[in-house]
Amino acid sequence: MRCFSFYLTNLTNLLNFLFPFLIKIPSKCLPVQIENMVALVSRTGRHLQRYEKGYRLVVGCIPFRYKKSQEPTSVEDLEVLVISAQNGQGMLFPKGGWENDECMEEAAKRETEEEAGVIGVVQDKLGPWHYKSKRSCIMHESYMFPLLVQKELDCWPEKNIRKRRWVSINEAREVCHNWWMREALEELFRQQSRNLRAQS
Repeated sequence: MRCFSFYLTNLTNLLNFLFPFLIKIPSKCLPVQIENMVALVSRTGRHLQRYEKGYRLVVGCIPFRYKKSQEPTSVEDLEVLVISAQNGQGMLFPKGGWENDECMEEAAKRETEEEAGVIGVVQDKLGPWHYKSKRSCIMHESYMFPLLVQKELDCWPEKNIRKRRWVSINEAREVCHNWWMREALEELFRQQSRNLRAQS
C-alpha cells in the first residue's frame, strides 16, 4: 500500500510538471489516454504564484451562453455557469491564482477548465477588485473574463468536488456569495447589453 501511495504521488507530480506543455499540444495529436489523464489533473501549490505590491493575483472567468439562439437579440437570454465552492457553501465563478508561466487569459481559461469543465472564448477583462482572503490575511487583486462557452466537458479535474449549474443573471445575483464576483457579473451584463445594442 505504501508503494502504491508513493507511485500515485509521483505520478501526480509528473503530470503537474508536464501539464503546461501538454495543454499546448492540439488534442487531436495526443493519444486518447494521455488526453484524458491531462484533463483529470489540476495544478496544485503556489510556488509559481504571482504577487504584485503585496497582492496575490487572482483571475477567473464568468462562463456564459445565450440559451435561445446563437445570434441573441436580448440580454435576458443570457445564462451564466456557476460552480459550488470547495467548502460546499454557496456558488461562485471559477477562479484561481495567476502563475508565472502563463499570461492572464491563459490562467483564467485554465482555472475555468479545471474547476467548471468548460472551454470557450475569453472577452475583455473585468476588474480589478481587491479583497481579503477569508482563510488568511492575504490581500488579493482579482480580474474576471467573460468566457463565451463553446464546449462543456464530461470529465474535468474538479468534477468530483464541485457541482456546476447554468442559471439566469437574476439567480446568479442571489446564489453567488462573493461581493466582487457579483460586481463582475453586473459588468458582464452591461458589456453584453452594449454589444447587443451595437449589433442591432
